[in-house]
Amino acid sequence: MIEKKATHQEQTYEQQLIHLSLIVNGQEQTLEVEATKRLVDILREDFTLTGTKISCEIGRCGACSVILDGKLVNACLIRAYQVDGKEVLTIEALSQNGLDPIQKAFLEEGGFQCGYCTPGMIMAVKALLEEHPVPDDEQILEALSGNLCRCTGYGGIIRSIQKLK
Repeated sequence: MIEKKATHQEQTYEQQLIHLSLIVNGQEQTLEVEATKRLVDILREDFTLTGTKISCEIGRCGACSVILDGKLVNACLIRAYQVDGKEVLTIEALSQNGLDPIQKAFLEEGGFQCGYCTPGMIMAVKALLEEHPVPDDEQILEALSGNLCRCTGYGGIIRSIQKLK
């Protein structure tokens, strides 16, 4: 097996540590990490917030969805240097004081089966409701377009959102 040697510039950039300061679920956090470390890995490994899931790792499934400065993003596509000074909201924040109404609706309407996509899906719904408190059907479908579920057929997920109107 032939290994490709990284150039000096690639090694330097990959290994460069940065001082990172951000707000995660309402708490100020600081740490030193590689500049290119993914946000999903920072959340899961450095802050032990494992509700944010890793699945496709290319931004197509939405399992790693979090809210970054008020916008829904795929945490697998965001690097450490992009979140310095920003605010991140994860699924864990929603249940700090008991279940969030979105979570309750998912439970009551069968909005999940295996549950793997559920954290990202709930974060997508949270972002939707922040922008459109009473979303119409088109807005619901658009909001869910970046999140894949292989189990539910989306019926229970859509019912869950409609219940929140």
